[in-house]
Amino acid sequence: MSLVTPSSVQKLQTALHAKAKESPNFRFYALYDKVYRKDVLDFAYHRCKANGGAAGVDGQTFEDIEAYGEERWLDELAQELKSRTYQPLPVRRVYIPKPDGKQRPLGVPAIRDRTAEMAAVLVLEPIFEADLQPEQYAYRSDRSALDAVKHVHKLINTGHEEIVDADLSGYFDSIPHPHLLKSVARRIVDGAMLHLIKMWLEAPVEETDEKGNKHRSTRNRDDGRGTPQGAPLSPLLSNIYMRRFVLGWRKLGHEKRLQARIVNYADDFVICCRGKAAEARATMQGMMVRLRLTVNETKTRVCKLPEEKFDFLGYTFGRCYSPKTGRAYLGTVPSKKRVMRICQAIRAETRRSQTQRKPQEVTGQLNQMINGWANYFCLGPVSHAYRAIEQHARKRLRQWLCAKHQVSWPAVKQFSDAALHDKFGLVRLTQRTGNFPWAKA
Repeated sequence: MSLVTPSSVQKLQTALHAKAKESPNFRFYALYDKVYRKDVLDFAYHRCKANGGAAGVDGQTFEDIEAYGEERWLDELAQELKSRTYQPLPVRRVYIPKPDGKQRPLGVPAIRDRTAEMAAVLVLEPIFEADLQPEQYAYRSDRSALDAVKHVHKLINTGHEEIVDADLSGYFDSIPHPHLLKSVARRIVDGAMLHLIKMWLEAPVEETDEKGNKHRSTRNRDDGRGTPQGAPLSPLLSNIYMRRFVLGWRKLGHEKRLQARIVNYADDFVICCRGKAAEARATMQGMMVRLRLTVNETKTRVCKLPEEKFDFLGYTFGRCYSPKTGRAYLGTVPSKKRVMRICQAIRAETRRSQTQRKPQEVTGQLNQMINGWANYFCLGPVSHAYRAIEQHARKRLRQWLCAKHQVSWPAVKQFSDAALHDKFGLVRLTQRTGNFPWAKA
């Protein structure tokens, strides 16, 4: 359920954004008191609550706060911020598996810290939104990953057929604090606000090992770099720092000189070039050195269309063929990795160990996963991918039903394709729109 921004908070954000847009060189000097404003802090808390998430190092949950009294809890947090006695707790480190088998570190701040950070985001985001570049698509209310995909598609069909497919190593963990804070201070001169951001950046990280022992690290403070993924402020800070590269590319004349356009989403970006991609890659690497960021040399490459293909934001860009005319064109399809990933998720949801569940519960969960996947993968010729996923879902659901009801496989009469869809309610993915309009152009 999406929350409606209170009118008083909306009014504050509109005024901040308008001033930032109207005066690109204006520096804001009285923002800290807005963070602990009752309406801002209350809305920040409910934003965090709507996002859910686990407890931080203090073990406090949203249920605990409700039992204690939300208003009382928020009043105490507001008083800490107002009296400048607020100190963030360590961030709890957890790891989530990545598709390549590695693990991605996430930071889970305590709810009190998430709420304070979200309040800061509500105040700061309208200011920096005025400064972010049109090539930046992540974490912005009027832009999305699909918009970034469409932008790249437009570029490759207007002569930008050499691509620098770039990869940064641990972007969020590498952002240097002094340079980042300098980027923030370009707009913010409120010392209390800057100190608050610095405290969050330097907060210790607590991990629990396999034996249950807790270990705290001050690496972020000691190394002076990194903003933990999972914290509410992290997306905004990552955009602010990436802006230096995106804006610098244009201001230094590389975009015009190399006829090379950047499209960026969080730590992912490609540079679409009209030739000179090798020079664009070398120039980009030089800029990243100055920004104290590390380019992953093994994953960064130059791709030349239409002979080669590249992946960006889950889509594979390259030569496609019209199913009606057979004509070749440059387009997109869902990447094989993303098709395999949804198939693995379907497999996990229909394990034999799950047979105690009701069929409606399983199909409901499968439909939610499949529809969510298809809502994003809706550009270009997707029929082949949809068909493969639908067939896999039918096979896995049929196997699950056989195990649940102790029926011999394959049971295609008892659990026919029609029955899986009509009786058990499995979504018919192939009935969705098969092709995005650009595929027919």
